[in-house]
Parts: sequence; structure tokens; C-alpha cells
Amino acid sequence: MTSRVLVVEDDPDIAHLIELHLSDSGCAVAVARDGSTALRRALTEPFDVIVLDVMLPNLDGLAVCATLRDKHVYTPVLMLTARSMEADRVRGLELGADDYLTKPFGVRELLARVHALGRRADAYSARVNAPRGVVLHSEDLVIDVDRRRVTVAGTPVVLTAREFDLLLCFAEHPGRVYTRAQLLDAVWGYSHEGYGHTVNSHINRLRAKIERDPGSPRFVMTVWGVGYKFRDGEGE
Repeated sequence: MTSRVLVVEDDPDIAHLIELHLSDSGCAVAVARDGSTALRRALTEPFDVIVLDVMLPNLDGLAVCATLRDKHVYTPVLMLTARSMEADRVRGLELGADDYLTKPFGVRELLARVHALGRRADAYSARVNAPRGVVLHSEDLVIDVDRRRVTVAGTPVVLTAREFDLLLCFAEHPGRVYTRAQLLDAVWGYSHEGYGHTVNSHINRLRAKIERDPGSPRFVMTVWGVGYKFRDGEGE
């Protein structure tokens, strides 16, 4: 199935380059040159992936991403940032962006990340349309898989799409130890050297939402020198 990609970039040369290569790789591409137009289209049209620049006229990419998530639009977002703007990258992930790429970037890496996010969207769609009724429990943590709902001690927990996928990956395989590279491959759909901190930041935010004491987690546990695992219930 052809992926529909919304490219949000105000630089016409960069926008044309991305559009050209995504189209050549089989994607149907729409282009928006400012944040307000991007937000309107993302709220009213179906897209599989959004490639979203941070610096935009009218409404910046961070505001666009935040508004989409506030309105429960969970289309995967690949955020484009300047190399020097680490704060924007972190802020974008906190607001619900699924991945980021720094400028200047390689076209092959851009394509790999867009297609990886597209595969995640397809997997999410398949899960949403699957029969209802799959619920996972661990102590007072309850995960309604098909409705993508999480509660802790009966209180709803609001997770981003990526945070939910990360938690589900752990909870479906209790006791299994994942390296950061394995989590990138399983949850993000790719593995790339140097992006382990993306996993770390998502796990930190996930712990802040589901753990009573994020510094001493009960569910998502660190395996020092290796990676992370979900509690297996054997005296942990």
C-alpha cells in the first residue's frame, strides 16, 4: 500500500528534494510550507507519516506536533531540526514526535526513517482493527492493547503513541532483556548508531508516567551494562 506523507518545510529547495525522493520511493507526497497549513491538512486529511520541520512561518513545528497530540491525532511525526538545536529535539520528543533527523541529513537515512514510521503506522492500524479483548496486567498496571489504554491503580495514564508501543513491547515479553539497538529496531522500526539516547529519553518519560517512583521502577527495569526489561514477577 502506498504511504501518504505530508512534508512540512518552508525551504522550497529542501521541500522539493524530499518530495522528489519520497515520490521516487513510492510515496504519495503532499507539501505544506507553513505551520498553519500543515496543521489544517494533518487534522482533515489521512496521512501515514508527517515530516515536520521545526522552524516554520506562522506556527512552528513544535506547536504543530503538540496540537496534533492534544487532538489525539497520532500520525507518526519525523521532526527535522538544525544540528545545534538539541533543546528542540528533546522538546519535540516530549511533545509526541516519534523520531527526529538533524540537518543536513542524508537522503537515504530520511527515506529509511520515513518508511520505518510507515511500517509502524501499518502495524498500529492492524492492531486497531484486530478483535477486541486483549488486556495485559502486571500488579496494578493494566494495558488494554486493542484500545491502547493504560491505567495504574485504576487511574488512566496518557501515553504518546511511541510510549505506548514501547510499553507494549516490554509487557508482551516480560523478563526479556532488550538492548537499545533492539528496542530501536522493534519499536521504531530501524536501528542506527548514535540514537540510543532516543530510547533513553522515551523510557524516562514512560517511567515518569507509570512508576510510583521513577528512580526505583517496578515495571521497566534497567539491566546495567545491557539495556532494559519488563519485570518478570520473580521476586523483583
